[in-house]
Amino acid sequence: MNGTGNSQAALDIAYQVHPQTNLRLHDTRGPMIIERAEGAFVYDDGGQRYLDAMSGLWCVSLGYSDQALKDAVKAQIDELPYFQLFAHRSNNPSIDLAALLIEKAPVPMSKVIFQCSGSEANDTAVKLAWYYWNSRGKPEKKKILALNRAYHGTGISSGSLTGLVNIHSQFDLPLPGFLHTRCPHHYREGLEGESEEDFVARLAQELEQLIVEEGPDTVAAFFAEPVMGTGGVVVPPEGYFAAVQKVLQRHEILLIADEVICGFGRTGEYWGSTKFGIRPDMLTCAKSLSSAYLPVSAVMVSESIFEAMVEQSDRVGVFGHGYTYGGHPVCAAAAIAAITRYEELDVVHKARAMGQLLQDGLRQFVDHPLVGEVRGVGMMAGIELVQDKATKAAFDPKRLVGGACSAFIQDRGVISRNLIDTMAFSPPLIVSESEIDMILEAVAGGLDDTLAWAKKEGLK
Repeated sequence: MNGTGNSQAALDIAYQVHPQTNLRLHDTRGPMIIERAEGAFVYDDGGQRYLDAMSGLWCVSLGYSDQALKDAVKAQIDELPYFQLFAHRSNNPSIDLAALLIEKAPVPMSKVIFQCSGSEANDTAVKLAWYYWNSRGKPEKKKILALNRAYHGTGISSGSLTGLVNIHSQFDLPLPGFLHTRCPHHYREGLEGESEEDFVARLAQELEQLIVEEGPDTVAAFFAEPVMGTGGVVVPPEGYFAAVQKVLQRHEILLIADEVICGFGRTGEYWGSTKFGIRPDMLTCAKSLSSAYLPVSAVMVSESIFEAMVEQSDRVGVFGHGYTYGGHPVCAAAAIAAITRYEELDVVHKARAMGQLLQDGLRQFVDHPLVGEVRGVGMMAGIELVQDKATKAAFDPKRLVGGACSAFIQDRGVISRNLIDTMAFSPPLIVSESEIDMILEAVAGGLDDTLAWAKKEGLK
């Protein structure tokens, strides 16, 4: 129930700031207040049920009512609600979670450092890249590379990594030394007649040219999501990461894989890095790490990175980094329970099977007059809306066509997310075939409703 007609909505408008929201519009539109949830469904304060086809924000992979996870959280609160990791202190859940993550890592990793969010994890990885090169006697290696349209968070350095205008605008971001190279989206960035193979070669050449122009001795690291999420569900062409890694290796540049969205089965593999042949020096993860039941994130570092951390902290006298809630025992217990449930429910296999149904079902809309491209992998997918299919001409973003489509889909009982004019879908990994059908039915109707509205508005 949207609007300002109840006291909770009025309190929300009066006292709360909403991320990624037009704050002036919120004063009149008000919030959609979700009161309870079960499985893949959420219920608003008017009792209306919605299938959450976005898993919150790509994160509630086990759905909203996993009893084993809830029991683990309650048991840990009863036993030890908090203790910190500073100055040689520890707690059992953080120890066990670190060991479990190293066991599950897509490539050999050495140690884990905990935070509460993906933004904090990526901020930490930036600091560790600088720390590493300082330890190795190359303090001039400071510049950080990322992709246009990437999303790595909204902190100072994680927001600088992000390649989206709305994250930078009026925040004085990105900081100097954070550079962006072309997004690997063949539909939007490929030249006319250019094959995906040639597109990959061109992107690798452009990356190398950027590195050479900046000076390889000044570049510390390259960040990338295996599949770009908030940037529009962009799946890289075959061979992209193989080509990128060759360039990075030639110039001694660290590779950091941002698995905040892709990790724990979302792509149909346990890690997106496995899916796309990425061999990172560091890996960040969050979101599905606890199925979003509690805030927790992690950075995994290779042995060479950790050796440099040890040497540098010994020179300085202390490793001067950390968070009050990093390694929080209740959050760690939630993460252990989530990882255990992923194994018990075989969610990777389920994500692969249900993901195929989702991808095949959404691809039936490729001939719809509004649809330019349908893309995705596993249980993450995007439908890009265009004004002209032949020319790929986009709608004027100010006309909010994607927002209209999202509202029409929601009117049919399914929550999606519009990333400008790309409709994103990322349902819980526990969804059933009938629930996939519900998503597809709502999308079909929502696209038709949007087309009728667009024609009425003179947009088509």
